[in-house]
Amino acid sequence: MPEFLTLDKVRFGYGKRVILHQISMRFERGKVYALIGGSGSGKTTILRLIGGQLRPQRGAVAFDGENVHRLDRDGLYRVRRRMGMLYQFGALFTDLTAFENVAFPLREHTDLSETMIRDLVLMKLEAVGLRGAAHFRTSELSGGMARRVALARAIALDPPLIMYDEPFAGLDPVALATVAQLIRRLNDALGCASIVVSHDIKDAFAIADHVFLLAAGRIAAHGPPDEMRASDDPNVRQFLDGDIDGPIAFHFQARPFAEELGLGA
Repeated sequence: MPEFLTLDKVRFGYGKRVILHQISMRFERGKVYALIGGSGSGKTTILRLIGGQLRPQRGAVAFDGENVHRLDRDGLYRVRRRMGMLYQFGALFTDLTAFENVAFPLREHTDLSETMIRDLVLMKLEAVGLRGAAHFRTSELSGGMARRVALARAIALDPPLIMYDEPFAGLDPVALATVAQLIRRLNDALGCASIVVSHDIKDAFAIADHVFLLAAGRIAAHGPPDEMRASDDPNVRQFLDGDIDGPIAFHFQARPFAEELGLGA
């Protein structure tokens, strides 16, 4: 299946602080991709670049043949309708029910009748096992249930691309495994591409077809999960084994501490 999302030599940063250095990535429909790496390595930044929230300083992001960052406002709005997003911790509208949360993108982006919207919302909630909770308000949902409602909202328009920003954070083991398997099953049913940003190695590797490891704003390694597990690359081993010592530094780059305190010679 041909690539339909590419990042080509993308550079991004804030002032002199570079977040991403010459990042190139390729994504195909029908596959689940895991983005792993330490905090601050650029994982969520990549999602924001794909969605057009951020603009690369160099390079290009192409979605289904269109350069995302050359689109005008209407073009970007059109492209985003074909991207689903599950935000960290769900980001549901707190004053709405589960039903109304899932209905929101359908009402915002389509001219469907309320009868059709009702049927589609119930289908999406059924897909995540929560049709019976359609009338629950966000405050009445557990963490795992809220994440599943957010997933139903992300697939409301059957997008060819779904992005997940830390979908497993804060979930108990059962809810985590449930959400992970939902991501895999929905990806296969929709034939979309799924990009999963996660620190949860076990479950991300269990559902991914391809893994990208980011370190210091670069792709340190990538490949199928089995190849990554067998890798002897120091970046891969440190992250997968949780070692303190290795090329992935704990301290953010700074001047020598003695110099900072004015104790230098």
